[in-house]
Amino acid sequence: MKIPASLKDLYKPFFGKGVAVCAMALMLSSCYIPVKFDSEIEVNRSGYYTMLFDGYLADLTLFNKIMSGEITPKEEKEKVAIIKKDMLRDSKTKDFQYFGKGHFKINWQSEGDLLEAKMVTFLRTNEVIFQLKYVENSGYIVFETKSISKANRKRIKQMGLNMQGQIRFKTDMPIKAHNATYTKKDPNDKRFTWLVWDVKDITGPRPRAIFIIE
Repeated sequence: MKIPASLKDLYKPFFGKGVAVCAMALMLSSCYIPVKFDSEIEVNRSGYYTMLFDGYLADLTLFNKIMSGEITPKEEKEKVAIIKKDMLRDSKTKDFQYFGKGHFKINWQSEGDLLEAKMVTFLRTNEVIFQLKYVENSGYIVFETKSISKANRKRIKQMGLNMQGQIRFKTDMPIKAHNATYTKKDPNDKRFTWLVWDVKDITGPRPRAIFIIE
């Protein structure tokens, strides 16, 4: 993903929206929202997975304090340092860059045995952006993204925020259910199928799929 010359180039509709989002942040399951991203995931029928997120997140609490003037530049810098330290504590975080106004770019990569791990979460279990779960008693593998109610999605959109990106999921497992934008066979190996979600708006359906592990 190309890094924009400025934060305005990243997310133009976002600026000029001097709205309070503190209450909104409290209503959400976490304070991080992916605003622009690219993600690629692969899980094969033996349970081995790779998961990549490359894109921009917004910290709603930090953004609110900056836009409402409740935080000084020094305090903002100190808060960003804490966030960066926390992010980089996870060895899966390969890159962290702050762009201002509570926005930062992150590159996160994970791989391993999902059948052993049972669950893999980006960003973490209490800050779910994307999640893979092995439901052992049903024999299913579930992929899902951040859960935000319809009402909160509308509120976020009204604030001038949005969520845009693409999720690509490659697998040779049987697909039980999905709401991907489209699917296609891998041109290099017809045993594999790609599920692709084109996320164009935060008010759209929450990306989700269920696979049968054999």
